[in-house]
Amino acid sequence: MDTMTFTKVVGGFCGALLIFLLGNWAAEILFHVGPAGHGEDHAAGYEIVVEEAGGDAEPAEVLDFAAVYAAADAAKGEKVYGKCRACHKLDDGANGTGPHLFGVVDRAVGSAAGYGYSGSLVAVADVWSPENLNGFLENPKSYAPGTKMGFSGLPKIEDRANLIAYLATIK
Repeated sequence: MDTMTFTKVVGGFCGALLIFLLGNWAAEILFHVGPAGHGEDHAAGYEIVVEEAGGDAEPAEVLDFAAVYAAADAAKGEKVYGKCRACHKLDDGANGTGPHLFGVVDRAVGSAAGYGYSGSLVAVADVWSPENLNGFLENPKSYAPGTKMGFSGLPKIEDRANLIAYLATIK
């Protein structure tokens, strides 16, 4: 290796080292996160005021299903049925992914001919009374663990009552 090549290599190494050291020094000055300045009080940029929940709060009103069902609207229930339409049919004997819902209110659980029910569903109730349908439609997986129904449920009690009122008209 001749002298000129050796000088270029050493110069390149020294230049890279100089850039590394100067860059490190500049970054430390610009983005210093050392112990100075930490743990001290400082003014908040903005503050979100949250009221403390006291024991004075009244509990949320629990709706009685029988009262809600008595005031249910079957026309609104027909709209809620749109969520069921993908898997259930209203025609007598026409099973889809789920059993047909023709005359389901007050029908024996597991009695739709030609549909294979899961054993856990049949063990939960004997008859699809409005109260049993309400419990099942609220959360099928917790009402009948192991059920084949993949629907997550209807959280609003009014929607469940309206849907059951609509299904009661399908006979």
